[in-house]
Amino acid sequence: MIKHIVCFKLKEGESAEKAKEVLLSMKGNVPLIRDIEVGIDVLHSERSYDLILSVVLDDMKALEEYQEDEYHVNVVKKHMHAVRKSSVSIDFEI
Repeated sequence: MIKHIVCFKLKEGESAEKAKEVLLSMKGNVPLIRDIEVGIDVLHSERSYDLILSVVLDDMKALEEYQEDEYHVNVVKKHMHAVRKSSVSIDFEI
């Protein structure tokens, strides 16, 4: 199994709640996803990111396919690229 984690800093004035809703919309729309969690930062420190996405996929092949999934690319990435200031990610085996 592979865990794919992305942390997002949003542009000033962008809604973390709306971004969370868009990310969670992958559940049921991206069949490769085995588990998904989205969280909004509660600390709001200078080094905090605003939002985290955690997705579990079967293997590296599924991760590659997820990156090209039509819903992920055309709905989720499109929205997140429009509202993010920056992001970091990590992928690891679990």
